[in-house]
Amino acid sequence: MAVATQSLEELCINSIRFLAIDAVQKANSGHPGLPMGAAPMAFVLWDRFMRYNPKNPQWFNRDRFILSGGHGCMLQYALLYLTGYDSVSIEDIKQFRQWESRTPGHPENFETEGIEVTTGPLGQGISNGVGLAMAEAHLAAQFNKSDLSLVDHYTYVIATDGDLMEGVSAEACSLAGHLGLGKLIVLYDDNLISLDGDTSLSFTEDVTQRYESYGWHVQMVEDGNTDIDGIHKAIETAKSVTDKPSIIRVRTTIGYGSPNKAHTHTAHGSPLGGDEVQATREHLGWQHEPFVIPDDVLSHYRKSIQRGADAEAEWNQLLQEYETKYPNEATEFKRLLSGKLPDQWEKALPTFTPDDKADATRNLSGNVLNAISGVLPELFGGSADLASSNKTLLKGAGNFQKGEYTGRNIWFGVREHGMGAICNGLGRHGGVIPYGATFLVFTDYMRGAIRLSALSRTQVIWIMTHDSIALGEDGPTHQPVEHVASLRTIPNLVVMRPADGNETSGAYKAAVERREGPTLLALSRQNLPNLAGSSIENTLKGGYILSDSDGTPDIILIGTGGELHLCAEAADKLRGEGKKVRVVSMPSMELFEAQDEAYRESVLPKSVVKRLSVEAGTSFGWHRYVGLDGVAVSIDRFGASAPGTIALEKFGFTTENVLAKAKALLG
Repeated sequence: MAVATQSLEELCINSIRFLAIDAVQKANSGHPGLPMGAAPMAFVLWDRFMRYNPKNPQWFNRDRFILSGGHGCMLQYALLYLTGYDSVSIEDIKQFRQWESRTPGHPENFETEGIEVTTGPLGQGISNGVGLAMAEAHLAAQFNKSDLSLVDHYTYVIATDGDLMEGVSAEACSLAGHLGLGKLIVLYDDNLISLDGDTSLSFTEDVTQRYESYGWHVQMVEDGNTDIDGIHKAIETAKSVTDKPSIIRVRTTIGYGSPNKAHTHTAHGSPLGGDEVQATREHLGWQHEPFVIPDDVLSHYRKSIQRGADAEAEWNQLLQEYETKYPNEATEFKRLLSGKLPDQWEKALPTFTPDDKADATRNLSGNVLNAISGVLPELFGGSADLASSNKTLLKGAGNFQKGEYTGRNIWFGVREHGMGAICNGLGRHGGVIPYGATFLVFTDYMRGAIRLSALSRTQVIWIMTHDSIALGEDGPTHQPVEHVASLRTIPNLVVMRPADGNETSGAYKAAVERREGPTLLALSRQNLPNLAGSSIENTLKGGYILSDSDGTPDIILIGTGGELHLCAEAADKLRGEGKKVRVVSMPSMELFEAQDEAYRESVLPKSVVKRLSVEAGTSFGWHRYVGLDGVAVSIDRFGASAPGTIALEKFGFTTENVLAKAKALLG
């Protein structure tokens, strides 16, 4: 059968499709359907609209692209290869989903340059996009001048039905509409298919009306398979709408071009199969062997290299002009982009002595946050409708609202999961250090986002208050018991439970300086004394000797957070009875484990086997430090509704009980 002559654009689109088809087939694993259906919109976006430099993927003023349906990642890998990114070669395409490949099964920013955020769990990517757009708006409001727009880029997202079904995207997109983020443009791959079958089985709402009610601008492209001009015009229109985020419903066919599997759920998550691959080649007139791209197609795509170099050179010239006209702002702008902290910023951290009044670490956190915010303008965040309880409001810093993007206080509303994903987007953008806050118990709602900040090595400061049964009358629904232990199991997440003012300052120092991942602060509602022996420097070690007796200890008491003072008080009583007692503060197990073996041995010598830990949470994880024969004063059940002091007393978190447990251990 004679094959009709195809235009260069058609060949470019089919090159995306067949790189995806061939890579999935070779791996015998993957999702070919999305790349096959979304190839036209992706081509139009990358070829006609997006500004990026393949030879400098980190150029600041590039447009950001997110493939929220990360399962279709071969779409993005194909684009990275075709447009000339060094991070993805044709050999990398052939190694799709293989061990140590730069083309893993879902996009990972730390594995592949050109990937902005780590997407996989549906709904996260589009929500990250909200954060990226917020960061752009905030920095633009801070630094752009009437004659020079230094920060001027778009965030483009390709999202799927699954992304729009997930609740996290509803939370984030609702906020995006409220904020009027005009430089956020989402192309919705509206193919009516999910993994289990037709979306008519579960997803029949009017997406257009939903997004219009959020305050978005909505368009529809009826034929996303072939109407290239229609896609182009829709993106052009979206860019002209500056006061609303835009979503473009692009009706596509999943697995487009496959004679027998197009518009079926079997094209979603499985290779087409050898016979169907060949049938698709014949159907689309693709007369090339696997992984072979025609020279004219590659030449067309590689024009992006020069375009990108020209765009970056033009922006660099703009930056030079900006430096001449606005030298102070330019210096600060370049510092923010570099991630370098101001010299001696840590001098803003408050310090405390035992003479300072007892206070809740949530209050101390608010004081520290405000103290350092004056020297760290990059701090940018807020709370999930609990700022008054979390103490996260930056005084005098203004509110981040539509048309008032210079403000640094973000009002996330009751949207914990959306807040988490947005903060990850803020962190991936650069130029800001994001923080998000809620009650510790509600990390359950946002665990997926916290895990992704750790996985993607993204700096976010998670500020969690009301960290134990001591929060009191709200009862077990609000009293976190298992949460700290559970969060400690997430790789690359540093969890900190500061015990007093100095440790709270130390926790912030650790969080601000930790660029390679997130830090979570678990803070008390109840007042705690400032302890002799605590310090910012010691806190950074994760665990340290708070107080000691001469000679080898008879027993080591290990405390953390709101329970450390119980250990200190019990130790004083034991010493009065002639016992040698060491008190160890353990604000962060992760930071302690990062110390060398000699230091850890100096704090917790193996020769001292009588050990007792105190934490108002589950005992899980503490036997690493107290041993199987040690004692963990803990709570391995849900809490109870009562005043916080009563709850602590009834569950044994008193000096008297710690003393009794220690005496029993000493025999």
